[in-house]
Amino acid sequence: MKASVYFVKLADDAAAGQQAEALRRVYDAAHASAILSANDFVAIKLHVGEGTNNTRIKPELIRELVERVKAGNGLPFLTETSTLYKGERHNAVKHLLQAHRQGFGIENVGAPFLMADGLLGNTEFEVAIPGELHKTVHVAREIVATDVLLVISHATGCISTGLGACIKNLGMGLASRKGKRRQHSAVLPAIENTLCTNCQKCRKWCPADAIVEQNGKASIVESKCVGCGECIATCRFDAVKYDFGADEGFLQKSMAEHAYGAVIGKPGKCFYFNVLMNMTKNCDCLVKHPAVKLVPDLGILASSDPVAIDKATQDLTAAAYGSTLGRLAFPERNSGIQIEHAAQIGMGLLDYELIEI
Repeated sequence: MKASVYFVKLADDAAAGQQAEALRRVYDAAHASAILSANDFVAIKLHVGEGTNNTRIKPELIRELVERVKAGNGLPFLTETSTLYKGERHNAVKHLLQAHRQGFGIENVGAPFLMADGLLGNTEFEVAIPGELHKTVHVAREIVATDVLLVISHATGCISTGLGACIKNLGMGLASRKGKRRQHSAVLPAIENTLCTNCQKCRKWCPADAIVEQNGKASIVESKCVGCGECIATCRFDAVKYDFGADEGFLQKSMAEHAYGAVIGKPGKCFYFNVLMNMTKNCDCLVKHPAVKLVPDLGILASSDPVAIDKATQDLTAAAYGSTLGRLAFPERNSGIQIEHAAQIGMGLLDYELIEI
């Protein structure tokens, strides 16, 4: 048996309106509306981007999804969860203000933005899964409560997992704060004193207050560190290092198991889109304006299988550019772990048929 993955090609630097039209075409071709019933609450999971990030998914695509859901008599809302790090999306109030700044207000996209994990990121349900690492995972409450889940993911690299696409958008993006900390608990960074300038950016962004000043340099308190990697992303002097020889499997496997927890209670009521446009080395949490693309744009994927859509993302970039998106971004990372593990625990299929629209 193979999963069906639908693909609409787009020219490099296609305008937002062209991207939205491509999304409409792939939505219709994949019969995504079949998962909707009248008056279903439909959560549209997206990522609004940090700071002035300009490579995020465009609001025009979200408005297109909202209109498609309304045409199917669903009740759409946009949704996200709070971040671990202390940025513009650290709590519900700041996150909603950032969403509006980035063009995702109700007046622009036609649907309200509701935080799935409450005011502080700790509103959650514990969900049972057939995992290898976890038998239960902590998922944002409103994700468990909603009827339908549409997930639109911007395919990028990721410093921690190599690839940031559908599985990451589900696993990291829909876990409660407790779930996020659990995923990040295995791989910890360290600071090279000779390169540290004590600029204190890492201290500002650390979600765990795990960085202190010691002898005029930044120092990480290992007992408090959650391994989220924000210090690496914010350091401008290459002073923070990951031990890439450490076990990266735990983070990716745990992320995949949390992803499964977000969808396991909704058989036949989830659908996924991966946007292979403006693919950057780092995810939208880290990239600030202006961003630099790793490779030219490819198009938009759609599938009811979250494993197959990420596998197709890797395969399409490998076919076009000689290496998977994960390897292009971070060659030292084995970004396939998350995909293979998700398949192993029963979340989806590695085998798929690519259907070009």
